[in-house]
Amino acid sequence: MSDPQPRRPILIVEDDRNIASLVEQYLRKEGFETLSAGDGDAGLALARREGPALVILDINLPGMDGWEVCRALRRDSDVPILMLTARAEEMDRVVGLSIGADDYVVKPFSPRELVERVKAILRRTAGRADPPAAAVLESGPIRLDPDRHAVTVSGMDVALTPSEFKLLQTMMQAPGKVFSRDELLDRLYDNGGVVVDRVIDVHMGKLRQKLEPDPSTPRFLLTVHGVGYRFAQSKSP
Repeated sequence: MSDPQPRRPILIVEDDRNIASLVEQYLRKEGFETLSAGDGDAGLALARREGPALVILDINLPGMDGWEVCRALRRDSDVPILMLTARAEEMDRVVGLSIGADDYVVKPFSPRELVERVKAILRRTAGRADPPAAAVLESGPIRLDPDRHAVTVSGMDVALTPSEFKLLQTMMQAPGKVFSRDELLDRLYDNGGVVVDRVIDVHMGKLRQKLEPDPSTPRFLLTVHGVGYRFAQSKSP
């Protein structure tokens, strides 16, 4: 399958004009349209106005920093977010992914690698609409509709990030199957990008907060100690 070329632009939010120009140049060579902003406030406003296919977001921005922009976007959008940062510490990666980023690239980076990461994220998010008439998945109060990319709990819409949606869909498609963290990482990051296995624990914690009646005593997203996680069907809400 060829790499998806979105009709909507890719938004680059980066205060270093040299880096932003380089990223724009490489993306345009691959056929992508781009927009750019030099600070967090302008980037957030552009994202909300233009509805980009993906946001490349630097963390250290003047004014509103990348963490704040990511959180603000996630309150009302599931746009894929690729974070750029000079920080290489594992905890920073976990924090970025836990607040809704889809991938994480550390500076200095290869522009070609960045473009491949962008393509991989777009494949993951576009691929959800590829299968015709994908089966709706239901268990107790949880309903996942792949074609609409929608999740409801007891009839109420629940906003999930693309990574959270993919993780939930993977587990709901095989209720009872125990997935190791490595298996789930492979499903989420097929380009071999980011990663730290703790990211799965972070995503699972977020999903439990959004889906479980009591996140401290989960009924659906169950831990299998020493192995990973499984989705357990429930007969009643």
